[in-house]
Amino acid sequence: MGTFRWVAALAVVAVVAALPASAAEPDERRTLTVGGTGLVASVPDTAEWSFGVESRAASARGALTASAAKIRRVVAALRAAGVARKDIQTQEASLYPRLNERTNQVTGYVSSSRVRVIVRDLSRVGGVIEGAVEAGATDVYGPSLSRSNREELYRDALDRAYDAARSKAERLAAKLGVTLGRPVEVVEGGTTGEIYSAAKAEALAMDVEPGEDEIEATLTVTFAVS
Repeated sequence: MGTFRWVAALAVVAVVAALPASAAEPDERRTLTVGGTGLVASVPDTAEWSFGVESRAASARGALTASAAKIRRVVAALRAAGVARKDIQTQEASLYPRLNERTNQVTGYVSSSRVRVIVRDLSRVGGVIEGAVEAGATDVYGPSLSRSNREELYRDALDRAYDAARSKAERLAAKLGVTLGRPVEVVEGGTTGEIYSAAKAEALAMDVEPGEDEIEATLTVTFAVS
C-alpha cells in the first residue's frame, strides 16, 4: 500500500501565509509518495552446475597432480558433451593435510578441484552430468536456473513497477482532491531476482523441469501535487 505525506505541514499554512513572501521557504512542496511493484514471468533457459573431484596421496605434490589430472578429464568430458569453453570456469582448488587423530601427525594430503558450468541448452543436462560423472566427478551440485536475457526482463519489470506506482498515485490524488504533477523522486528498491522453481531429477538421466520464474522490480516514486 502506498503512503503519502505533505512536506509542507497543514498546521503551519496559516503562519506561512502571514509571513512576507520572501520569508517562506522557497523549496517547500506538497508531495505524494507511493510504491509500485512490477513482475515479469519467464521460463529459465540456462542451468548452472558445479562438478568436483578429490584425490588423496602421501605427498602434497602427488595429491595436487592427481586432482589436476582428474579435473582435466572432467573438463574434456564437458566439452565433448557440448559445453562451450567459455561456460566452464575453475571454481575451487584446495589442498589440506590428513592428520593422525592420536598423534596429530601428517599422514598424507587431500586435494580437491571444482569447476562451475553453465548449460545453455536444458535438453543437454542429462548428457553433461553423465559425461562428467563417468570422467571422474564425485561431487555434483545444481541446478541454479536462470534466464539468459534477465537484464532485459528486469527493465520490463521496472516499466511495470512505475506504471503501477503512477496508477496508485492517480487514484490517491483523486481521493484527496489534489492534482497530480510530475515525479520529483524515484527510488529503486531491492530486487528479488529470479524466484526459482524446484527442479526434478532422477539418477543420471537428470531431466530438468524449468517451471516458471518471476523477475520482480520495486520502485518508490514521489510525485508533486497541487
